[in-house]
Amino acid sequence: MSKDKSAKIPTPQAVRGTQDMLGDFADRFAHVVDTFERVRRLYGYKRIEVPVIEPTAVFARSLGETTDVVSKEMYSFDDRGGESITLRPEFTAGIARAYITNGWQQYAPLKVATHGPLFRYERPQKGRYRQFHQLDAEVLGSDSPLADAELLVFADQLLKELGIAEGVTLTLNTLGDAASRDAWRAALVEHFEAHRGDLSEDSLARLDKNPLRILDSKDPKDRLIADSAPDIDAFLTGEAQDFFGAVTSGLDAAGVAWERNARLVRGLDYYRHTAFEFVTDRLGAQGTVLGGGRYDGLIEALGGPPTAAVGWAAGIERLAMLLADEVIDNRLDAVIAVEDDGQLAAAMKAVSALRNNGFATEIVASGSPRKRFDKAAKIPAHALISIGMRDGAAHINVRGESDRAKAVETCLQSSPRT
Repeated sequence: MSKDKSAKIPTPQAVRGTQDMLGDFADRFAHVVDTFERVRRLYGYKRIEVPVIEPTAVFARSLGETTDVVSKEMYSFDDRGGESITLRPEFTAGIARAYITNGWQQYAPLKVATHGPLFRYERPQKGRYRQFHQLDAEVLGSDSPLADAELLVFADQLLKELGIAEGVTLTLNTLGDAASRDAWRAALVEHFEAHRGDLSEDSLARLDKNPLRILDSKDPKDRLIADSAPDIDAFLTGEAQDFFGAVTSGLDAAGVAWERNARLVRGLDYYRHTAFEFVTDRLGAQGTVLGGGRYDGLIEALGGPPTAAVGWAAGIERLAMLLADEVIDNRLDAVIAVEDDGQLAAAMKAVSALRNNGFATEIVASGSPRKRFDKAAKIPAHALISIGMRDGAAHINVRGESDRAKAVETCLQSSPRT
């Protein structure tokens, strides 16, 4: 087979909205994941893994056929057997499907957390990619408002431990119980029908099937109409008011600041009670860094038993972009320059001792011995170690003033030498 030598291997950047990672941003990404893994253990959330590929019906039934994600953004295709499958655009539907098919109801309430890649065919923008990554935390099988509160406290602690909580605000709303939501939905439909002639095309399409989504329309034609629509508070049942009060009381007791946003909605019918977003103005117009809510009707919509559930997700790339520069220390603990080939065995013993004691270490032992020290000095590290000969005897010198450098020197001094 002839080869076209002029053909170039396509890079991810040639496919809009994908990226490679190396160095600083890859370290930021890993720091977000590591922090999430540590914090989720503090709250007793079990690690869960679900497939990247699911039957398309899992997402069509859970996200709603009329949503933008299903109609415009999902990567769906037929496999060789003719079954329609989809690259997961979010975690919750797959986790709900796993809860049903694996009989995990026996473990309820089940607290789970995961992270990994997701896929959406959307317009790339700052912090958003067609292959992107999210953190995800869910509580399945609990109808207690304390589950909502704990989940929010978990999220708040994560942001604080990442050092990005300043300038991020928790906004909170209630969608009420089924009776509250149905009454509010009917009032919204009546309101929007009275202004049908002034609504945008997208909002007209939502009016019949997803009227709550009109409330967060960004189209200028819709804003005055949406802003004058009735709030849910007038339609909340006593039970719904008590539920929201228990959530906010839990947040107050835990010292988590929050603001009410009566316009924060979730359009699909299976959402109930708590809806929330942590928002910032540090990432442009798309300011949500973490969001979620209670979805008591989802598992039933997927064919499972009636099951209360609540969860949140956060974009790893977006969180990584918010990290302060000083949060990530990319330096090695030590770099060793072997200035005399006769001391290579001693250098290898030193590097092994340091690594075995938890010090990230690199060794420079190739090329001209006279240039190795200069080469090693260009590698960012807390300690710069030279190993060579002085006055006819082996000599090790450690340079560095940080506490980590001093710990490296102490490790070398306590390790037996050849």
